[in-house]
Amino acid sequence: MEHLIAKLLHDFEDGRMTRRQLIQSLALAATAASAASAAPGNGVLKATYLNHVGYQVADYGKSRDWYAELFGMKVMLDDGKKANLGLGESLLIFHPRKIPTTPVVDHVCLTIANWDTDKNVRGEVEEELKRRGFKTRTTANSFHFSDPDGFEVQVGGKDQ
Repeated sequence: MEHLIAKLLHDFEDGRMTRRQLIQSLALAATAASAASAAPGNGVLKATYLNHVGYQVADYGKSRDWYAELFGMKVMLDDGKKANLGLGESLLIFHPRKIPTTPVVDHVCLTIANWDTDKNVRGEVEEELKRRGFKTRTTANSFHFSDPDGFEVQVGGKDQ
């Protein structure tokens, strides 16, 4: 987390990020850290690590190359539409921007304990999200919903 904050501040100081973008990114990082450390009483949504952070960028190939070269990250996937770069056991994922002028942190994905090893966990997570009244979007191996500030949170297994 400290490394992420330092990088965000460095980008802001170098003029690569506006104050608004810095604040949004810091808020999203804090939300992810808070969600990862605060599990509900029943432990259904026990996050085990930050799976990935999704960025919307002007040129995903340029961002892919910049991060890979500067930080020595390995390109784990490049399907011509997005690029996944390995960062320890986590990923940075670069997507083309939906809105041409605004770079954003698209979403944060948290890996849920036992999702990949216990077939009941997915159903338990789904029930807990419904119980809490979250409007969810379901993908093949995850659920998406919004945090209190409207940032998208994705939860699921290790492989998204």
